[in-house]
Amino acid sequence: MTHASPTTAHGAGALLRRNALAAAILFMIAALPFAASAKTQVPRSAEQIRLSYAPVVAKAAPAVVNIYATTVRQRVSPFAEDPFFSEFFRDFAGPPRVQNSLGSGVLVGGGLVVTNFHVVGEASRIRVVLADRREYAAEVALADKAADLAVLRLMDAEGEDLPVIEIGDSDALEVGDLVLAIGNPFGLGQTVSSGIISGLARTGRGGGLLSARSYFIQTDAPINPGNSGGALVDMNGRLIGINTMIVTRSGGSVGLGFAIPANLVRQVVAQARAGNSRFERPWAGIEVQEVGHDIAEALGMKVPHGLLIRALDPKSPFAAAGLRAGDVLLEFAGQPVNAEAELEFRLATQPLDGKAEVTYLRDGRRHSVRMALMPPPEAKPGKEITISAPGPFQGRRLAALTPALAARLGLPARVRGVVVIAAPRRAPRSAIRAGDVILAVDGTPVTTPADVARIAGAHRGWWRIDLIRGNRRITLRTNR
Repeated sequence: MTHASPTTAHGAGALLRRNALAAAILFMIAALPFAASAKTQVPRSAEQIRLSYAPVVAKAAPAVVNIYATTVRQRVSPFAEDPFFSEFFRDFAGPPRVQNSLGSGVLVGGGLVVTNFHVVGEASRIRVVLADRREYAAEVALADKAADLAVLRLMDAEGEDLPVIEIGDSDALEVGDLVLAIGNPFGLGQTVSSGIISGLARTGRGGGLLSARSYFIQTDAPINPGNSGGALVDMNGRLIGINTMIVTRSGGSVGLGFAIPANLVRQVVAQARAGNSRFERPWAGIEVQEVGHDIAEALGMKVPHGLLIRALDPKSPFAAAGLRAGDVLLEFAGQPVNAEAELEFRLATQPLDGKAEVTYLRDGRRHSVRMALMPPPEAKPGKEITISAPGPFQGRRLAALTPALAARLGLPARVRGVVVIAAPRRAPRSAIRAGDVILAVDGTPVTTPADVARIAGAHRGWWRIDLIRGNRRITLRTNR
């Protein structure tokens, strides 16, 4: 056994201290270049990210703008929904009311700003304020209520040196990734909050507070009123989502924020640049059902996943690619689809007139095929009819529901009915409105305006009208 002498031990300790000091000096020297350039470089390692988010903010924040929108709303009589008193008090609605709202937006190049539809969709005047305090009037270039997205065009901004944010790939995100939310909460001015990606592919398929047709990125980065339309960015300063909503009981952020994925934003912007005023999605023309445990067991699937195709329109691009009822759709464009909202989202992120790979299950075997993408067929709507017979349809102009119109209204491919094209301007709000889709009258399905005209001409007594209004199926009963 060898014993170290006190002199030897002291020498070893001194050597260790010198090595530690040298290592510390080398670390500080290595950190100097980063410290000197932290204001202009994006963090490139986990260690650098822990120091500060400032480089990310410096890259992305200049392209995030404040939006001030003014909307003129007609005051509604408190008796407007009453089928009797609405006729007497229709002239007592009061003068129009001016409503001001605020939100956020993101500059994406070419003088275009992306924001939420609910921020500017009904605005009569829009003002955009940049981070450097420059102000511009703006107009809506493209609006899509279903996606809750709108693209604004800045007026008198041609030739201006405007900041631009890079649109990233939202499909590359993983749960746990660090993100920043940038916007204008409560009108306080530009504010940055940090968090992580809490969930991907959030839809309302399981019930709860989200719409069944929604598809969001979930984040715990605090989002508050006024953040709507602002940017959700990754650690490279790229746009990976448009902040759109929170789930809260108090009105403040509780860590349940939702953003529209950037891959959908990219297609909306592309169509706005092409001159479209309305966002056109590739058409599916199929009716699907989520594969649960019982269906998976019947099909011999070990794990429930995918969408069972229940029906196809004869002109559907899926039918043209060889798919048929009973097939299980597994992937679209290389991404899994486990809810109808996911399929709709994946379709919307693809350019029209392109092709996408579809993977499906048939008789226990996987198949893949390239499918052409196309808009819904613009079938001739047929003759429009204005109903003259007394009753709830009197004075309404009707047309048959075409696949293209159904797609624009966000209706499933299986829906058949008649659309109310126009209604009397002074009609009570409780009556049949423009935009309503009539499914059946007195229990009889209707598919043409002539069907409604025939029933209306012979009707007596109370009416029962099944219709879709605002994506909700309702039954209206009236004796007028």
